[in-house]
Amino acid sequence: MSTDSDEIRTYKGQERALRADRLGTPGLLLSVLAASAPLMVVAGVMPTTYGVMGIVGQPLLFLILGAVLVLFSFGYAEMSRHVHNAGAFYAYIARGLGPTAGAGAAFVALIAYSTLQVGIYGMFGFEVSSLFATYLDTELAWWIPALAAVALVGVLAWLKIDLNAKVLGVLLVIEVALVVVFDFAAVADPAKEGLSLHAFNPSTLSGAGIGTALCFCIAAFTGFEQAPVYAEETSRPHLVVSRVMFLAVGFSAVFFAFSSWALNVAAGPDGIVDAARKNGPGLLFGLTEDRLGGTFTDVLHGLFVTGMFAALLSFHNVVARYVFAMGREGLLPAAFGRTNHTSGAPGSGSLLQTVISFVVVVAFAVADDKPTGDPTAAVLHLFTWMGNVGALGVIVLMAAASFAVIAFFVRRGAAGAQLWRLLASGVAGVALLVIAFYTVKDFDVLVGAGPDSSLSWLLPSIIALALAGGVAYGLVVRAVRPEAHARIGQGNEAFRLEKAARGSDERARI
Repeated sequence: MSTDSDEIRTYKGQERALRADRLGTPGLLLSVLAASAPLMVVAGVMPTTYGVMGIVGQPLLFLILGAVLVLFSFGYAEMSRHVHNAGAFYAYIARGLGPTAGAGAAFVALIAYSTLQVGIYGMFGFEVSSLFATYLDTELAWWIPALAAVALVGVLAWLKIDLNAKVLGVLLVIEVALVVVFDFAAVADPAKEGLSLHAFNPSTLSGAGIGTALCFCIAAFTGFEQAPVYAEETSRPHLVVSRVMFLAVGFSAVFFAFSSWALNVAAGPDGIVDAARKNGPGLLFGLTEDRLGGTFTDVLHGLFVTGMFAALLSFHNVVARYVFAMGREGLLPAAFGRTNHTSGAPGSGSLLQTVISFVVVVAFAVADDKPTGDPTAAVLHLFTWMGNVGALGVIVLMAAASFAVIAFFVRRGAAGAQLWRLLASGVAGVALLVIAFYTVKDFDVLVGAGPDSSLSWLLPSIIALALAGGVAYGLVVRAVRPEAHARIGQGNEAFRLEKAARGSDERARI
């Protein structure tokens, strides 16, 4: 005897649903935290924020942004109890602001997460190339390990999601543990200023670099918002998804604030900016070598690479599920809305992202006339350009989702019962719009271009074009295929409605 879920899954002989009960709280938490690549944040984002922007109060900034994202999560998590869809962001926006807005959000999400992942391939390849040069005295073009990672990520993404969660989890736990070891070593052996709390003084957040610092630091949290993407694959999604989001935001805020303070303490409040400018990503590794020795630092270098690989795999899984959701609902060809019969993974979406990653990495490799050893090479452009485009897209999506949550519950007549969550969503939405404004305003700084560079408007335009194109496509779908337009953001619920409609028609004929 078939169940409703079986009929939805195999409607017209095709797999149209992701397999449920594949992830519990630990597996989902590790998957979303892996996307933030904690060691990449500590070694990359934090020295950049200290050195380029001169913001000494970075630990306080992480706590403030954590509070903003907790406010965002109150409404976002409540929405996850009512809507279970692998299209998460765009599904929520479609249910709150309408299917056409949802179509625009779908293409923004696809571009944002795809560029975030592809950008990391550049840094991954560069770091592996550096390891070969340092430890094996071998020159290796950055694009060779980058393309190898593209292939390996593509293979793993075809496997079961619970296997991927184990791969991500092992890498993440070791990575975080070693960063915490450094944090306590720094506290135990501070610079001459001692255990100063100056970094938590609000006066340290003044200055021209604060807007850009906001952009860098909020990008460090990217990953927690991915939890609803896996709602269809979790056990008890109405509990697990919201629980994971709050755990991820809380952990990230505390971990990043403490680790950035440890860097501050180790270098000293008076010396952290100059040290970060001089050493860049090498700041962390120099401080660990002084306190914990060369072997520990060598292991940390290796985990820097494995942490990036974990982020690559996590982002790949998210993109594949967005592609699956869009194919299932008619925003992409129907072939993308199918899952593998053996593993239940969204195979077509995974293959598409693998192809896109391969093409972009090859394009940057061809454009790179100095494939090894040059810090200004195309590989770093790949990382900074794609990473910041993706971060801007996620910030825009979070802002739109905040207002979609309000509209959703107001339209359902539940505004009174959800009032405090809606107020939290409104505050978060406004704060995220401010951060998005500063991101666009300071985009030349974010990508290391001059103020007159065309990149300062060309790169943010990618998100604007994705939004405009998605909205235009949504309008076309509404005019040509109104039934498909009504299905945007509905996920499996749309197919339940189809089944009910077919049943009614059959009864009417009888």
